[in-house]
Amino acid sequence: MARTGTDHAGARLEIDLGAIQANYRALKARARGAVAAVVKADAYGLDAGIVAPALAAAGARQFFVAHLDEALALRPLLPEAEIFVLNGLPAGAEADCAAARVIPVLNSLGQIDAWTALARRDGAALPAAVQVDSGMSRLGLPAAELARIAADPARLDGVALRLVMSHLGCADTPDHPMNRRQLAAFEAARRVLPEAPASLANSSGIFLGPDFHFDLARPGAALYGIAPVAGAENPMLPSVRLMARVIQTREIGAGDAVGYAASWTADGPRRIATVAVGYADGYLRCLGNRATAFAGATPLPLVGVVSMDTATFDVTGAPEVREGGWIELLGPNQSLDALATEAGTIGYEILTSLGGRYARVYADAQPERLIA
Repeated sequence: MARTGTDHAGARLEIDLGAIQANYRALKARARGAVAAVVKADAYGLDAGIVAPALAAAGARQFFVAHLDEALALRPLLPEAEIFVLNGLPAGAEADCAAARVIPVLNSLGQIDAWTALARRDGAALPAAVQVDSGMSRLGLPAAELARIAADPARLDGVALRLVMSHLGCADTPDHPMNRRQLAAFEAARRVLPEAPASLANSSGIFLGPDFHFDLARPGAALYGIAPVAGAENPMLPSVRLMARVIQTREIGAGDAVGYAASWTADGPRRIATVAVGYADGYLRCLGNRATAFAGATPLPLVGVVSMDTATFDVTGAPEVREGGWIELLGPNQSLDALATEAGTIGYEILTSLGGRYARVYADAQPERLIA
């Protein structure tokens, strides 16, 4: 469970709901059709119970999660919203899904057959989305199953089709040829299936242009400030700031080692600060000897490996850093994407890894804040 108080916490995660709302509005202004909000993985680790209602207040009416349990937890908070479950349904969960007015994304003939069986039992068509595999080879009806639907359209009897959808695999790279191949495959699949609203664009897909927008876009990462286009200037507002408390400082000399495995050795007199954040908090171990924190605008190199509960920084150039003070691990000087680059990963992993020991501070939503 996420902490709420700041008095005793080793670190503070500040979450700007106003920035998340502004990002939603900016994406909605760019998209040709409607725009949903993806709040899977607990709103990318930021607490869906707080973030989803803020997005609803900003105008979101459709929400996507990965698992049915995520949808069931959100339903009391979003009584009128359409909530879609991207992974479909585990066997035997169909009745619980229908009772909660949750819309499954049916990814296989087996899921379709289980949903239509419930519809026949209840004597009424049940709402669902159908996903087709347009080239990712992950979720969705593959070509062989799509062909079986084409040969036997009655297979969908009992499905009140709310959405036909697919997912882009390379949208963050606009010139990647996979984007156009997937678009063509998706349009071909739509011709096989009953007429219904369509959804293809994720966060990055919105920036591919109107051909990819269809009726509903499904941004996730961009809502939370992650750059939607690789290598381009990020148009989204940052939504998080992570501040770590300094629990000790020390002076060391040339030849002194820092941390496990003695992976970093001082080449002269240095001052080292230990902060109360480690890989148990999602500050990844692979950041050792690579990452940078900040004291104001002063960079503070991470020296040594990241431990479970602590990390160590060279603060020789920042005499203001003292025990009990704070340094910035994420924020104005260090974006999610920049830290991800240092870790050799993506901003999604950094954001969703942030742990539950942080004191979480939610800034009030500010509806007037918009991206220029």
